[in-house]
Amino acid sequence: MAIAVTIVVACRNEIRHIRKFLASLAAIGHADLALDAIIADGMSTDGTRQALDEFARAHPWCIIIDNPGQIVSTGLNRAIRQATGEFIVRMDAHTAYEPGYVIRSIAVLQSTGAVNVGGPQRSRATGYWPRAIHAGFHSPFATGGARFRNDTYCGAVDTVPYGCWRRDYLIAIGMFDETLVRNQDDELNLRIRCAGGIVWQDPSIVSWYSPRTTLGGVFRQYFDYGFWRVAVLRKHPRRGSMRQYVPAAAAILGIGLLLFARPGLAALAAVYLVLSLGASIRAAHREGWDLFPALPLVFATYQFSYAAGFLCGLVYWTLQGRARSRDRKNSPRVPDARPHDSA
Repeated sequence: MAIAVTIVVACRNEIRHIRKFLASLAAIGHADLALDAIIADGMSTDGTRQALDEFARAHPWCIIIDNPGQIVSTGLNRAIRQATGEFIVRMDAHTAYEPGYVIRSIAVLQSTGAVNVGGPQRSRATGYWPRAIHAGFHSPFATGGARFRNDTYCGAVDTVPYGCWRRDYLIAIGMFDETLVRNQDDELNLRIRCAGGIVWQDPSIVSWYSPRTTLGGVFRQYFDYGFWRVAVLRKHPRRGSMRQYVPAAAAILGIGLLLFARPGLAALAAVYLVLSLGASIRAAHREGWDLFPALPLVFATYQFSYAAGFLCGLVYWTLQGRARSRDRKNSPRVPDARPHDSA
């Protein structure tokens, strides 16, 4: 009997990437799969919806639904609730998938006993600045030492891109947190691991992510990651990994030195410059020496944007928490409406 699998996707205004993604989606298939797809469109205004509707007309196994919430978590949850497959495979419009992506995901899920599986986040880029941004994306110095950026690592991980689950388990664990605009995947995988589940990465699950192509795009993306990371850490205190705190800690240290110890700032800047140049040499050796002049700026963009977002998140979420506490303290108590026992 064929394995019933539903692919779920949430997207919004992805006209630059959507046709490439849809071409890879059309190539997905296997004789042992009963495959369908649900794409939740976040009310796109750039032509993405028209491309999706054209695809759905040509491929009846794919349906397009509205995502009025316009964020990834609300769209994915809508799609998951409508899914009929025993297994759910999440995909992303910024990524192209190898034809065997789904069948390999199911095979790894069944063979490992994990509750969520995925492949490393491989990426491709053309053009000078996109290549430099791609090099930064895979540099531990720029983006941390997450294993999902290691193309060869196979084993248990904190998180994986996208994911593959049994639908019943995904619903039971609570699906994606709809209060999070970013970092929904990380938060879901954290809940899975807290519940005793295993998240597993296997390099045989192959996809190709398209990183941002401008430094401005990188800044906005990683600012959001840092900002929403604070929300995840507030929801799960004492569960964050050290690498998630390092950029913000470095930024706080730098600000402190700038305000109170200018000689210390010079020493810190010198250390950072040495580390940045060393990382640039390693990345240029791997990705091309022509990128070397751009890499220190690319690295700084990744790091500063995440740190700035994290610091803004600390301020914002702290103020939000205090406001909620103040509102609860000042709100009138609701009388107990339950009937009292008669004497």
